[in-house]
Amino acid sequence: MKLVETELSYSFLDIGPLSRGHALVIPKYHSHKMHELPDEYLADAMPIAKKIALAQGAENYNILQNNGRLAHQEVDHVHFHVIPKPNAEEGLVVGWPAHPLPMKELQKIHDELLSKL
Repeated sequence: MKLVETELSYSFLDIGPLSRGHALVIPKYHSHKMHELPDEYLADAMPIAKKIALAQGAENYNILQNNGRLAHQEVDHVHFHVIPKPNAEEGLVVGWPAHPLPMKELQKIHDELLSKL
């Protein structure tokens, strides 16, 4: 059940939804992980995700994209979930195990990443 299709992307409802209207946006270029996807496919997919989120009418929603098995990627093709979050029970449920770091360690990580960008 197609929702939106462009030259670069395709979108449809998820067959195992977390909430009503849960949809997927799929780039037509095959890549396993997001960093392998050409930028023009990313640039095409995000406006589609936005349109779907607006059409869902949910005040709260998640845009989710996983890379690799440890990151919960189950399908070896880049895709984006657009998941309405109507209440605490429906939609994506996330346990966020934050690990606060001292500012000195954050600065070290910042400098390392900045040198690679």
